[in-house]
Amino acid sequence: MMGHGHRGLHMVTLTLMVIGGLNWGVYALTGWDVGAIFGGMASSGAKVVYVLVGLSTLYEILMHGKHCRMCKGEMDKPAM
Repeated sequence: MMGHGHRGLHMVTLTLMVIGGLNWGVYALTGWDVGAIFGGMASSGAKVVYVLVGLSTLYEILMHGKHCRMCKGEMDKPAM
């Protein structure tokens, strides 16, 4: 089970990954980059958001097997 600090980090990284995924979906469907709200790719604000999304994804990839109940087989175990 995840510690309290790890759970908070997981929620932040998961939220950033969702934002990144939705940005890609919106861009693919409409050609509009949500990062334009922050001034476009050339702006520091957008770069910070994109870097945070990328780091969040890397963290989740590396920690997935450690934290995922489905990968650990815990989803099939009866609740106690």
